[in-house]
Amino acid sequence: MNPMDDKDYKENEEKPVEPKQEAPHSDKPDDKDARPQEDKKDGNKPKKNIYDQYRYWGSEGGGGRHDGKGSVRRNRLALVALILLIISFAYVFMGDAASVQRTETSYSAFISYVESGNVSDVTIVEQNVINYTLINGAEGTCRIPYYDSSLLQTLKDHGIDTTGAVQPTPFWYIIIQLLPWIIFIVMIVMIMRQTGAAGGNRMMSNFGKSHAQMYGKNDKKVTFADVAGQKEAKNELQEVVDFLRHPDRFVKIGARIPRGVLLVGPPGTGKTLLARAVAGEAGVSFLHTSGSDFVEMFVGMGAARVRDLFAEARKNAPCIIFIDELDAVGRARGSGLGGGHDEREQTLNQMLVEMDGFSSDPGVIVMAATNRPDVLDPALLRPGRFDRQVVVSLPDVQERLDILRIHSKKIQTAQDVDLARVARATPGSSGADLANLVNEAALFAARANRTTVDMGDFEKARDKILLGVARESVYMTDDEKKATAYHEAGHTLLHYYLKYVDPLHKVTIIPHGRALGLTMSLPEKDSYTKNKSYLEDRIKICMGGYVAEDIVYGETTTGTSNDIKQATEMARRMVTEWGMSDLGFISLANDDEPLFLGREITQHKDYSEETARRIDQEIHKILDKCMEDTRTILSEHRDQLDQLTEALVEKETLDDKEIREMFGFPPVEHVTDLV
Repeated sequence: MNPMDDKDYKENEEKPVEPKQEAPHSDKPDDKDARPQEDKKDGNKPKKNIYDQYRYWGSEGGGGRHDGKGSVRRNRLALVALILLIISFAYVFMGDAASVQRTETSYSAFISYVESGNVSDVTIVEQNVINYTLINGAEGTCRIPYYDSSLLQTLKDHGIDTTGAVQPTPFWYIIIQLLPWIIFIVMIVMIMRQTGAAGGNRMMSNFGKSHAQMYGKNDKKVTFADVAGQKEAKNELQEVVDFLRHPDRFVKIGARIPRGVLLVGPPGTGKTLLARAVAGEAGVSFLHTSGSDFVEMFVGMGAARVRDLFAEARKNAPCIIFIDELDAVGRARGSGLGGGHDEREQTLNQMLVEMDGFSSDPGVIVMAATNRPDVLDPALLRPGRFDRQVVVSLPDVQERLDILRIHSKKIQTAQDVDLARVARATPGSSGADLANLVNEAALFAARANRTTVDMGDFEKARDKILLGVARESVYMTDDEKKATAYHEAGHTLLHYYLKYVDPLHKVTIIPHGRALGLTMSLPEKDSYTKNKSYLEDRIKICMGGYVAEDIVYGETTTGTSNDIKQATEMARRMVTEWGMSDLGFISLANDDEPLFLGREITQHKDYSEETARRIDQEIHKILDKCMEDTRTILSEHRDQLDQLTEALVEKETLDDKEIREMFGFPPVEHVTDLV
């Protein structure tokens, strides 16, 4: 400790210094031995000293420990830079002062000196400047204003000693040339120092570190009780929980727990939530990362991060590693176009070794999630690595009700809220979709300055998510409004005269999204297969708007384009995929699978032109029959079509109950076994 440190320490003993709002700059070393262990005043509170103040502000910096030694080094560097700058200026000015002073003359005066014999010697610099010395010792200089071919001969005739010289490069010119490089090097050094970790590590040392987030045993736990539905997935994952809790029971019997568990399912179904629930149930550490975190611009960094991730997991064993979006790094090797080294494949190879290699640890269980299992490398899916696949599917109607109940606990709901009806009206929705629906309903209530969320808010939220935002500000003329009402009335009326369709929910001519009007049905239950009669009735529903426009106006509008597309697609799949035509039991579909199942780069058809012609004929046969039945129904009930249109123009939105009361149809009791 130097005397200055001892002096400051004594002053601090007498009068403690409180931390200020602005960071002080100090060059005092951070001497831990010099700090008092305890300084009590007014009770047993330890006094804050000046070293704590410096340490507090030093910890707010950008990545390193800013102690007194660092300040001393920075001051020394600044002093050296100042000295070099002073020397540079001194060299420039002293060099200019030390140079011989020459009198500048005109070129004609110089020629007259030569012809009069007063010049003793001449130095020509770069062919444009002449430095000369007169016989009396005086020196002068002049510039050559033009090319003079007789100059050298004139100097030779008068016996003048002539030499040539090169213009010296000024020192400041060299500094200007090097200045950009100096600035660039200084910036690189500063960036590396700022991004370096504490203890002297630099920027490059951080690239090989894993970006996984650690959730410890003391963090907020997620259990299976927080995950609604997914009973089969929970049962599969319960074995992993039991192994982490009681590994001896499995070891004694000789059983081997799966080394890796792959969660497969569409987005938003709760794969990440299930992984955290496993860690919460088992009470072990949880490392969360994603497949894209291993991808880096430097070769070899992905593999280094994999090694660091598993090393960190072994330190905290028993531990669960969860890799989200595994397909970002686990795609099949050799599937890329072109040659050369593939950094992603090197990362995948390292992951394969870590999961089932010489250094594998039974206390580390790897869980991963993906919605593209078809593109994963087969080596990942073999026994010993991801040897167990758990399908996390979309929730059914009962599971949707359970999910809605969990999320509805966070808001104040009114008495008229029927979550079972909302669950039935949201088939195909994931858990994330339902959570968003509850949040949107709460937002609608907040906009209306209400403290409770009613059923109307849930209806608006569902319509917004499934159909788009209602564009009530769109202006339509009376003729356009009536034409839209006829179109939607054609869709709506068929729901009451077709046998195999879902019950109507509501119809509206208020624009939503890109649609000018909407007709919605409400399934009574989830169905996983569709028969031919149901599909034909769905095609007729699609044709209702087209036929209604044609009956009333004798022509159709462009608003029928989406209906035509849906009807044609259903008819084509009935013929080519589902064997619902005279072509019989044969698959003639193109290789154009949904994204979830995979898609080939190229497409081809495995049938002849004659078969293609027969496919077209069968599609037309289905569409023509449905068109004929639709036209018959709407023509026979033209009066109801007109009445429903007038009601839509007046009220803009009608539900199933209002339509049944209008036409005298018997009410339908919605029977449900939801609990």
